Amino acid sequence: MSVHPDLPSWNDTPTRQAIIGFVHAATDEHGPAFVPPAERVAVFDNDGTLWSEKPIPVQLDFTLSRLARLAEHDPALAAREPYRAAIERDYRWLGQALVKHYHGDESDLKVLMRAVETAFKNQGVEEFAAEVSGWLRDAVHPVLKRPYLSCGYAPMTDLLRYLEAKGFTTYIASGGDRDFMRPFAERIYGVPPERVIGSALGLDFDDQAEDTRLIYKSHTEFFDDGPQKPVRIWSRTGRRPLVACGNANGDIPMLRFARTGERTGLRLLILHDDGEREFAYTAGAEDALARAQTHGWTVVSMKDDWASVYGDR
Repeated sequence: MSVHPDLPSWNDTPTRQAIIGFVHAATDEHGPAFVPPAERVAVFDNDGTLWSEKPIPVQLDFTLSRLARLAEHDPALAAREPYRAAIERDYRWLGQALVKHYHGDESDLKVLMRAVETAFKNQGVEEFAAEVSGWLRDAVHPVLKRPYLSCGYAPMTDLLRYLEAKGFTTYIASGGDRDFMRPFAERIYGVPPERVIGSALGLDFDDQAEDTRLIYKSHTEFFDDGPQKPVRIWSRTGRRPLVACGNANGDIPMLRFARTGERTGLRLLILHDDGEREFAYTAGAEDALARAQTHGWTVVSMKDDWASVYGDR
């Protein structure tokens, strides 16, 4: 298939045509669907939307290394979840915890979140960012065998650049931790730290030493998933998004938010149906796919719509 020069990693399919057509209509000053540049906000989920999330999200892999180290110093933790999963690299338990969350069962996710909150208590924000950057320099995807820093989806980066060239302001709005994404978001996606919206631990201001620090508390301030996504997007931007893109049930409220009154937004749902170049799965996305079918959302097939996944294949 031929590719569009503005979206070089996309095949020339009805999906690409729908994206190009929507953007053209929104930016045509003489057309009925014109949207002023200030209102052209585009929001993107991260895990499974901008980069690979299987067998577990990258942040969880990073967190596993911290939890495993804690369990080494406290053997009593080793038999408990999620420390056992961290030591044994049990991706199945962690993956199922997320799928259960998308189906409304928060039990395992709460266990995981409590451990994460404890793991980073009293760490400074700059120290955390440095740890993330250091880990990502060497971390390799356990199945794809490529550096995590090269696991970003080339078609989505193309889409970010295309929208920005058309006067859109792009944001990441993810259930992942805000401060985990900020050290690499600009390098991989070209999205600066101030346009990263995500979950976050609470923060305290520490001025006891000569220098000042922001340190993490041992509780989550907010978990940016489901209904929290529109709340956080509005809090940060003061706008409804014109374009919203996700891949899971937790993105449904964000996708629904990209519409008001007679103004229709572009709602994109990434379908992981390419088991050869990436992974094929729908677990945790069943409700989103059903709503896309009944409400006319644009489903992006990785297999059919993307000429390449990572830029090199």
